[in-house]
Amino acid sequence: MTSNSSRFRKVLARIDWTLVALVTMLGIIGVINLMSAARADYGFALHVSQTIWLLLGAGVVVVILIFDHRVYERWAYIFYGGVLVLLGLVLVAGTELNGSKRWLALGFFNMQPSELMKIAIILLTARYFADRDRAESYGLVQLAPLFGAVAAGAGLILAEPDLGTTLVILAIFMTMVLFEGMKWSSLVTLAAIGVFSLPFVWTLGMHDYQRDRVMAFLHLTDDEYGSSWQVRQSVIAFGSGRVWGKGHVEGTQIQKGFVPEHENDFVAANWGEEHGFVGMLLLLGLYFVLIVWALRISSIARDRFGAHIGVGVAAMLFWHVFVNVGMVTGMLPVVGLTLPFLSAGGSSLVTMMMGIGLLLNVSVRRKPL
Repeated sequence: MTSNSSRFRKVLARIDWTLVALVTMLGIIGVINLMSAARADYGFALHVSQTIWLLLGAGVVVVILIFDHRVYERWAYIFYGGVLVLLGLVLVAGTELNGSKRWLALGFFNMQPSELMKIAIILLTARYFADRDRAESYGLVQLAPLFGAVAAGAGLILAEPDLGTTLVILAIFMTMVLFEGMKWSSLVTLAAIGVFSLPFVWTLGMHDYQRDRVMAFLHLTDDEYGSSWQVRQSVIAFGSGRVWGKGHVEGTQIQKGFVPEHENDFVAANWGEEHGFVGMLLLLGLYFVLIVWALRISSIARDRFGAHIGVGVAAMLFWHVFVNVGMVTGMLPVVGLTLPFLSAGGSSLVTMMMGIGLLLNVSVRRKPL
């Protein structure tokens, strides 16, 4: 008992309070923003449910923190296999919404296994490299088993269909691979395969609505009241916020319902309209510091597995923010991707908190307890 209490005190003493503060600030911004965004359609319930999910996510962080991250290293492959099984169940018995099967109905909430795949990919890739002697760079043959495993997960998610999550998972994976090192010849080969496969992806791998989104991005002014409506109204919302914003609950674009999905994928439009350019700088600044802090944790990790976890979580945060902000400002096609800690949704929020829990775990155990 004494040993356990002593170890618990050491864990508390090593908690990375900077990381905790950054996530807490983003969570508070998310709740305040949803309190406003939800008024257009949902009353005041949405920010309450977001608070509950944040608290549940904090509980998940505590659970993850209890065990040494090397425990997750041992279970990485099994966890990945379990998520693959869940993705298979989604395709067979999942709940369909808006033409996509992405959720498993668990009674009191709908679980989205594709969100768990982001953590599974991080753990899988970190374990794969941790099991091998560090090489100067890897070739395609050496990485073939890892590529095959990742392709299986990405393929199941793409079949739901969920192009946005598929692309983010591949981006997280490739970021971790590049961090470890890959031969230039292999990179060129992958790039060539990607370029030559684009026509097949366009014709066979994408649904009509996904192609419509790409065409709307390329021709934003051609169909202002059709496929381009959402993005154009989002851009107008950002512009109407100007420097300081219109104030809490004062954004006309959101409150009058001009921007669809303003509580989810387009939640940044509400923040930008109400808090302006200065508010967006603050928000993006918090994300930037959080990502840099994750990389710092990676640099001080005691082992390769922990270092790769830091890079993987940083990549997950970066690509989510980059793609989401890009699509709501018309700089990227709309692919349906949440903004970390701000968008409403339990599965996405808990997944982000799992990533934060892994970061805290690596940071706390940078030295033996």
